[in-house]
Amino acid sequence: MTATRGGARLLFVATILAGSFLLFLVQPMVARMALPRLGGAPAVWNSAMLVYQTLLLGGYAYAHALARIRPRVQAAVHLGVLLVGALWLPIGLSIAGSPDGLSPALWVPWLLGASIGPLFFAVSAQAPLVQRWFSIARSGDDPYALYAASNLGSFGGLIAYPLLVEPLLPLRQQSLMWSGGYVLLIALVVACAWLLPRAAGGETARPTSPPATRHRALHWIALALVPSGLMLATSTYITTDIVAMPLLWVLPLGLYLLSFTIAFAANREIADLLTRIAPITILLFGGVMIGGFNELPLVNLSIALTLLFMVSVALHTQMYRLRPEPDRLTGFYLAMAFGGALGGVFAGLVAPVLFDWTYEYPILILAAGLLVPQVFLTAGIRTLWTTPAKRRIAYAVVAIVLAIVSGLTFRGPAELFGEGHQGLTFIVIAGIGIVSVGARLSYVAILAVTLVIFGGWRAVELSLEQGARTRSYFGVYTVRDAPHVRELDHGTTVHGIQFTGNPVLERLPTTYYAPPSGIGRAIAALPALYGSGARVGVVGLGTGTLACYAQPGQHWRFYEIDPAVIRIARDTGQFTYLKNCLPDPPIRIGDARISLEHDAPASLDLLALDAFSSDAIPMHLMTQEAFAAYARVLQTRGLLLVHISNRFLDLEP
Repeated sequence: MTATRGGARLLFVATILAGSFLLFLVQPMVARMALPRLGGAPAVWNSAMLVYQTLLLGGYAYAHALARIRPRVQAAVHLGVLLVGALWLPIGLSIAGSPDGLSPALWVPWLLGASIGPLFFAVSAQAPLVQRWFSIARSGDDPYALYAASNLGSFGGLIAYPLLVEPLLPLRQQSLMWSGGYVLLIALVVACAWLLPRAAGGETARPTSPPATRHRALHWIALALVPSGLMLATSTYITTDIVAMPLLWVLPLGLYLLSFTIAFAANREIADLLTRIAPITILLFGGVMIGGFNELPLVNLSIALTLLFMVSVALHTQMYRLRPEPDRLTGFYLAMAFGGALGGVFAGLVAPVLFDWTYEYPILILAAGLLVPQVFLTAGIRTLWTTPAKRRIAYAVVAIVLAIVSGLTFRGPAELFGEGHQGLTFIVIAGIGIVSVGARLSYVAILAVTLVIFGGWRAVELSLEQGARTRSYFGVYTVRDAPHVRELDHGTTVHGIQFTGNPVLERLPTTYYAPPSGIGRAIAALPALYGSGARVGVVGLGTGTLACYAQPGQHWRFYEIDPAVIRIARDTGQFTYLKNCLPDPPIRIGDARISLEHDAPASLDLLALDAFSSDAIPMHLMTQEAFAAYARVLQTRGLLLVHISNRFLDLEP
């Protein structure tokens, strides 16, 4: 009997592992398929994640509704849903082309939902549904440990894609391999269904424990919302400055899933330890991330991922502590999925429209500070905050320090201790914050001030400056003015500089495009190489700097994916390269790789590839297929110039 029970448990674990593995293997796979069509902006992955979270919510709602009927009927219905989903095999993109005038924020979810929506919906119900079946078939066993196994399978699927599947298999074979796994999953579900009780009554499926209160359900939703939103914000951060590719897509999501494995594990030691130190991590790393240290990008990357992981473990551990009885688990997971979807909507849809900077990042860090479980670090600190007389003194000291710091923020945090001593400022504030861990009101106030003075206030100043900042689906653009110079930044990287106040200097190409540069020398040689009617294509408009190399008789056209960049370079008057040198040139709006595929063969003499997202070059523009498209549109003696500078990757090979 023990062996049979052990075998049954192994079957349920294998089914959950297989479903979760397939579910999170398909996420980067489909996003990878969509990259050439949608462009390489980090927001493409965030849109994909939003679709996945919405479908996951639908799957969990379906599992919750299904849990109210007889177990064997549940199994029959779910097998039918899995078979309907199989009609979408093998996986591929269902819709060709992109509708004109439709925002990518709407088009991307529609494309991904139509391509894998039914499959993802069917598989996403696996974890809560099979856990419910396990609690019925193995009465008395705790099913929540299986959720740790579920997220371990999810983590395995994410890691397997960039490390094994993508490098070793072409997309067609990837799709066929996943289809085979889906068939295996159906077989495992049939085996689990066979172990369900055959009783005609439905009493085994009905919950008997008290339902969660409204306050408890809202608490579950909030605890799920913050890590989900922070995961997307972190994804945007690391893929904006490095490169939009599956390996970096999966890092934040992988850590997010791994946090569930720790938070829901039977052994509570690691989860409890990380939860205890999470408030300190949020306080210290939150201020560092908002301040930013662009000269140490790998340190920034490590801190961002550590912060995400610690927040996720702490808040998911709190969810585990507040979990209901097993007969109510589908409602618990439904609330979790709803919170996760809300986090995705906030970070992926609402924030880019509502904010002109990534304000969602400090907002979510502050929300994490509000929700994270806190205990006093020492007995002395506990006495300080629990003794009425001492508590009043402590609050007074904190209020005075925060008032001084906030008052001096308008002149910059360096004013506290002098120029170059921001580190000392941070240490003083962090020290007070650490002593406040356990006294939530004081802790949150200190965290808020830390986020403001180490970057938040500078962001607000730029937002209040008319025309200084623009945010689109493809990133945040900032125009900065200095004496006789104006520059355009995308994320953390300068994307164009123009001299101002002198008609001659305003026409002078600068930065990477100065006359002695490689592209400057190549364009200067165009008349000698191709005559006076040379045909030039430029991928990536930027500020329009290269337009000032155009000569009469030449034919120029630009390819730009982001209409916001076109407005900055041509319409706002902030940069005048186009106005002064090449008024109203042809600009193809959309992803350059797709636009070039529609151009006539041999229609260009020179093609300059200069597409960036902050410091990252979209990787789908650097593939063999992309270079084949460039070769087709260039004449046989044409020139292809590729801008490959990057702080992280050596792209020259």
